[in-house]
Amino acid sequence: MRVMVDLCVIPIDVGNSVSAHVTACQRVLKEAGLSYQMHAYGTNIEGDWDEVFGAVKRCHQVVHEMGAVRVSSSLRVGTRTDRVQTMDDKIRSVEEKLKS
Repeated sequence: MRVMVDLCVIPIDVGNSVSAHVTACQRVLKEAGLSYQMHAYGTNIEGDWDEVFGAVKRCHQVVHEMGAVRVSSSLRVGTRTDRVQTMDDKIRSVEEKLKS
């Protein structure tokens, strides 16, 4: 099953900056070969359910390995069965409507 998620990984008690942790998660997604798009408060990811959730798990593992004792994530998940839709399709649909 294909899935589209919005993921925000939050390392707890690692100081004010989490950019190194975000960078590590972005590397995990790249290595997984998934389609993803970072935004200011998280990352949109699309792909096969098991591959996406495997990458989410790996993000947690990597952030723990970096010294975060606790990691909390916010995750929104969407699936559909009527057709294949990508992140770009969703954005393009709204952009087209904004033109009119």
